Amino acid sequence: MTGYRPPDDLPTFARGLSFLDAPMGDRDADFTVAGAAMDWATSNRAGAREAPNAIRSASRLLYDGGHPVLGADPKSLDLSDLGNFDVRIGDIAESHRMIQAQATGLNHLCMLGGDHSIALPLLRAAAKAHGVLGLVQFDAHTDTWEENFGQGLAHGTPFYHAIEEGLIDPTRIVQIGIRAPMEAELLQAARATGMTILTAEDAHQVGPQQVAGTILKTIGDKPTYFTFDVDSLDPAFAPGTGTPEIGGLHSWQIRAIMRRLLPANFVGMDVVEVSPPFDHAEMTSLAAATVVWDYLALQAAKIAGGGS
Repeated sequence: MTGYRPPDDLPTFARGLSFLDAPMGDRDADFTVAGAAMDWATSNRAGAREAPNAIRSASRLLYDGGHPVLGADPKSLDLSDLGNFDVRIGDIAESHRMIQAQATGLNHLCMLGGDHSIALPLLRAAAKAHGVLGLVQFDAHTDTWEENFGQGLAHGTPFYHAIEEGLIDPTRIVQIGIRAPMEAELLQAARATGMTILTAEDAHQVGPQQVAGTILKTIGDKPTYFTFDVDSLDPAFAPGTGTPEIGGLHSWQIRAIMRRLLPANFVGMDVVEVSPPFDHAEMTSLAAATVVWDYLALQAAKIAGGGS
């Protein structure tokens, strides 16, 4: 396939509820979108189970045209929406096994979460296909706790397990937006692994160009996974999330950083922790949808010859 072209005369509100009105169900597509409607690994406000469809709905606002900076249109990609993956309600470990099995064999998956625990099975599937990965993580939290409130597979633990399992190389991890309360020992232990941690204040002070430069220098040209927790954004820009933290990144900063990541060798991504019950005017769902759209625009630009 060479991409798709739904009827151009449909108004935004009349478009389908797949992501970007993409055709449904083609597991062999070059790029796939799927949902993981689970939130039973959260430790504060739930609601992320409703996020995949809310993000799809918000993506209709992004249909008309290509990226204004990258000059690429995600609709040019061979893209298919697979719907929501099967999960086992209330059972985190089994849900993870199911997500990994369904993600295995896909060419390039963009996952709509869901709580952040889903990154672990997605990393397992991606590492099986590509080897040890780098990681670009936008987040208010490091998510490197060994357990959250006695739960070893909570949404604050995926990258502890991913490092322990050898799925990601700590020296090729960059976390951007960190600012939540955490134990000094945990932060020290995270830094001791070799990962690069940029706080939200760091990002505010140095600006998008320097943040992007740090990311690219750290991850190099090897396969890298992109994970975006919407709580990396300040609650003023993303109120609908389970664990909001003030002092976060602004929407324009996220986009300015992302559009400078064209050389990165990304092999998959997720956007997580959108909680529609706490959202206002679709602000958070639209932010999440735009992150996926920007990410797909990066891939379209690389295919068109813009990546170097």
